[in-house]
Amino acid sequence: MRLSGAAFALILFAGAGTAAAETAKPIAITIGAVPSVPAASTYLALDEGYFRAAGFAVKIETIDSASKVIPYLASNQMQVVQGGISVGYFNALAQGLPIAMVLDNASSPLYHDLLVRPDLKDRIKTVADLKGRTVALVSPGAITTYELGKTLETAGLTIKDVTVTYVPFTQMGAAFANKAIDVALEVPPFGDLLVEKGLAARWIDPDKLIRPTPMSLVAYMINTDWAKANPGPAQRLVAALLRASRDYCQAYHHGPNRPQVIDTLVKHGAVTDKALLERIAWQARNVDGEFNMASLIDIQSWFFLHHMIDKTVTADRLADESYAKAAARQLGPFTLINKGDHLAGCR
Repeated sequence: MRLSGAAFALILFAGAGTAAAETAKPIAITIGAVPSVPAASTYLALDEGYFRAAGFAVKIETIDSASKVIPYLASNQMQVVQGGISVGYFNALAQGLPIAMVLDNASSPLYHDLLVRPDLKDRIKTVADLKGRTVALVSPGAITTYELGKTLETAGLTIKDVTVTYVPFTQMGAAFANKAIDVALEVPPFGDLLVEKGLAARWIDPDKLIRPTPMSLVAYMINTDWAKANPGPAQRLVAALLRASRDYCQAYHHGPNRPQVIDTLVKHGAVTDKALLERIAWQARNVDGEFNMASLIDIQSWFFLHHMIDKTVTADRLADESYAKAAARQLGPFTLINKGDHLAGCR
């Protein structure tokens, strides 16, 4: 069932205990979003009027990575950031900065890929074969560092047993073509394009090797000072994002709204090729916005053990699950439309 904007607004106001008159003047906020398939929920909340129904005038700022804008989030120049979990997030928590993850934005299955250079696919067959090889990651301290490290550990190796080089996702194809790298950890849709163009061969899905699972790797993060000063609006904002996340999940399972979600991603420049979006795998997520806390604890511990962060925080500070739980109660149970779709996750 699809809620109208008016019906959705009534749910939000009732759930937050707030009168509709409170949103007569929209609250202006800024959301930083990494243009990616998981960001579809951010764009849907804008285009479908969920933000407007919740009483917000939202400006979406395109960002390269969540880690780069943590200072903007902590200083309340952005109220929400959507993007990957990184060393920067854990360092910010350890410093006591006013930020928190409040909503899952991508978790297993993630369909990330370790890709191998085509001329090496007969020589690099097992994880142990990575020893001494050059592996491309997107940036220092990114969550892909954790994925690579945990994958290497399944063969008794560590991150020090490979040569890591940092290459943007969009430039890994050129690095393969120039034989500057042997292996790369890519994400959709970039990895799909490299395989289709013959620049790389699909090899290992880290999700199949790493535990604990599901991995929680992408999130909505909020400025907690702003949220505490605006508790009703903050809750309505998270509920609007969760409503859009559930729309995303219907499309993930090839529901009737999939063409609309694809159009939304193209409109906002996350991916420009409609046909590509139709055939690639999309990252899943929790339909109630909840994180796998065991995954978050393991990610923080791994970064700490490898001296990428100096301090750890207690589990209750890794994420504030209260917003997602309240939003899920407001929206009610998720009902999958295309019950014949058997993809794992996002249900």
